[in-house]
Amino acid sequence: MASVCMGSLCKPTSLLFSGVVKASSLATGAQASKIPRISNFDMKESLQGRHCTNHTDKKLYNRLTPRQMKKEKFELNAASTDNPQFDATHDLINPLENAIRFVDVLYRFMRPYVAIGTVFSVLSMSLLAVQKMSDLSPLFFLKLMQALVGGLFMQMYVCGFNQICDIELDKVNKPSLPLAAGELSMRTAIIVSSISAVMGFSIAWIVGSPPLFWGFVGWFTVATAYSANVYPLLRWKRFPFMTAFYMLISKALVVPVAYYMHMQNSINGGASLLSRPLLFAVGILSAFSLSMIFFKDIPDIEGDRMHGIKSLAIRLGETRVFWICIWILEMAYVAAGLVGATSSITWSKYATIISHLAMGALLWMRAKSVDVKNVKAVQSMYMFLWQLFYAEYGLILLVR
Repeated sequence: MASVCMGSLCKPTSLLFSGVVKASSLATGAQASKIPRISNFDMKESLQGRHCTNHTDKKLYNRLTPRQMKKEKFELNAASTDNPQFDATHDLINPLENAIRFVDVLYRFMRPYVAIGTVFSVLSMSLLAVQKMSDLSPLFFLKLMQALVGGLFMQMYVCGFNQICDIELDKVNKPSLPLAAGELSMRTAIIVSSISAVMGFSIAWIVGSPPLFWGFVGWFTVATAYSANVYPLLRWKRFPFMTAFYMLISKALVVPVAYYMHMQNSINGGASLLSRPLLFAVGILSAFSLSMIFFKDIPDIEGDRMHGIKSLAIRLGETRVFWICIWILEMAYVAAGLVGATSSITWSKYATIISHLAMGALLWMRAKSVDVKNVKAVQSMYMFLWQLFYAEYGLILLVR
């Protein structure tokens, strides 16, 4: 699969030459005749009887493709390997460059900031299941890796499938995404997304974790329904209520609880869904999920309107939705402080109150400085909300 995916990413690139032919060496016809004839390109007319500049050389060499260079290499005999156009390291460098490019494209295809959120979700919900230091056994870390790898595969599917369905919309809203920018072919995107889903389900099935498997089933189902461009039952992103439902399932309810139960089953042989820390986590993550899914649509109004998506930002306006999202989080921070005040553990009480009130104040100051009509400013604010989301995964662990 990797070779197929990499092949679809390869584009004609300028070749590397060790000791590139200097302009002065091309000044005369006799000197030019020393350069081996390259198939499919007639260099005689461009070199004969005139002085070639470095710019001309570069332009000509940029036309050569790796395949053509490989063919020419086998036409040269062993005695010609000292020719400046023969680069013995080229075939080693080019695959490495392609592999690095492919990994970079996959990294951006996965939406890095969302993948980081998945990592923090797994870590936070797993540590939330720990009651004593002896729980941090080798088995705990094994189960942690199972959830982490499986979760990242499912995240790759979710992001990939969304970009496949939204490719035309992303050309307007997010033209830098690999698929919309043409850095990744549709065929490769489909293959990568499909294999990622299969790998996620396979890991949960092989390790024998029902919570993890059914959590992934729920995630797969709502993510597919959210993005799938099939009318009239799917394409949930057209409807604010269904959009909120999707985000709650994937970021606050089914998936985080599945991670928690997966770890509890491995540590204690069972999971309690009514524990104080878990209920707090579900509540605060729900507030973040609602706020961020509505906030995400504010800078995407232009593309959404063109494609008939009636997001909440289009229905109510950017400014109103902006402040609705901010107030959701502010109320969640105040509620978190009140929950902390009821704790019987002194350090948990003060840590929860101080940290959440401080985060609420920071959010308010940042929000007041944002020009809602400035798309870049709103996008920057959206990424700031993701940073607060990351921080909350750590603050959840303070609640006892």
